[in-house]
Amino acid sequence: MLPRLRAPLVLIHGLFGTDRFRLGGLACWDYFRGLPEALRQAGNRVLVARLSPTAGIRERAKELHDFLQRELPQGPMHLLGHSMGGLDARYVISQSDLGRRVLSLTTLGTPHRGCSFADWAIPRLVPLLAPVFRYWQLPMQGIFDVTTKAMARFNEEIRDRAGVRYFSVAGRWQWNWTNPNWQLSYPVVQHYEGENDGLVSIQSAQWGQDFEIWDGDHMNLANWPEPFVSAEQDRLKEYATLLARLPDEGESPAVEIAEK
Repeated sequence: MLPRLRAPLVLIHGLFGTDRFRLGGLACWDYFRGLPEALRQAGNRVLVARLSPTAGIRERAKELHDFLQRELPQGPMHLLGHSMGGLDARYVISQSDLGRRVLSLTTLGTPHRGCSFADWAIPRLVPLLAPVFRYWQLPMQGIFDVTTKAMARFNEEIRDRAGVRYFSVAGRWQWNWTNPNWQLSYPVVQHYEGENDGLVSIQSAQWGQDFEIWDGDHMNLANWPEPFVSAEQDRLKEYATLLARLPDEGESPAVEIAEK
């Protein structure tokens, strides 16, 4: 069962992501796998932002701001950001008048205190990848913006806005040779920061007034199944719990519940 909120819900993808993955111009998969459709079936108005996949936080935040101004020119809203999407949302809430209309921000696997794998990768991998980024005319600032030093500066500048409710979720993943996605990053983050979702540590992902840990990897937080675990696995029950705590400002704290 998923909650039906009175205010719209905006989903914000992370670094190297997009609103929907496409093949040959054909939209194939949602970044938040199956979540927009399930939420709409429960009676919600759901918007999914499409931001630059590799730009820095400030540029992506401007894109998010413009998207919200265009699609939701008035009225309250809830934001839900995965990974870097949570940082883009924090910037918009703190640095623009739109923040006054945001009721809540829920972040999933967001590196609020930076990612030690970015620290490790910049001197080792970025020089190898830079020619590819230049060839495709893609910015690389997003990688530099999630280092631990960059995020320390970010947190000094970007303050939480009073009146906005902040929630967060971290992932806890155990090393598994069947999942090739995190074979390089997981041990680096484990060494420097401890338990993590393959990319972002539990410590870095914690933010706000309420915090949860889900067993799963970084993309599992966005409702993607882990390879060779279960074809039917999803996070809709956990999302239902997250969203049920988001009553709309100025109205009854009870949310309406609709069966999925």
